[in-house]
Amino acid sequence: TVLQLKDKRFITPLGVGAHLEAWGVPASAITEKDWWESEDVGKVKLTLVPARHFSGRGMTNRFSTLWGSWVMESGGRRIYFVADSGYSPTFKEVGEHFGPFDLALLECGAYNERWANIHMMPEETAQAAVDVKARVLMPVHWGKYSLALHPWKEPIERLTKKADALGVQLLTPRIGAIVVDADPAASTAWWEPLH
Repeated sequence: TVLQLKDKRFITPLGVGAHLEAWGVPASAITEKDWWESEDVGKVKLTLVPARHFSGRGMTNRFSTLWGSWVMESGGRRIYFVADSGYSPTFKEVGEHFGPFDLALLECGAYNERWANIHMMPEETAQAAVDVKARVLMPVHWGKYSLALHPWKEPIERLTKKADALGVQLLTPRIGAIVVDADPAASTAWWEPLH
């Protein structure tokens, strides 16, 4: 993917630039950011905010670059995108600084009690949506294939139950569907008939 995009502009957390340069991305196309720093890209303002996960993929580089999540703002709308993250007080801090959000994309899979520092349990995903003041929560990182020891449908089933209890609106479109304005009406329980 990086090779296909290497002629584009990259905005990354601190330390990621060296990896991109090794893939042939020119240094002039890379902008690195620390937590709470912003960059304008056309009409979109991107702000890197904290998240909890290791950044490396090898035994010797677990924390060699900064890990973060992104706040995207444009035209009075806000989106919060968190790839992998353990639950932490950072969600409330982000909500206080930037909320409310029109949409929060939060991870909801590949969890285990032993992985609490790097992946949220489904109930924590629902609470994180409350913490960041999200109007709509779209769970990500759960539906393509099983990545952990839990059953494949368990993340969305547990999240749905907790989101309902907390009054969190879920957006669960079929994978690949186009959704406009984070409309929860585009939701479907597409996973239910699957094994």
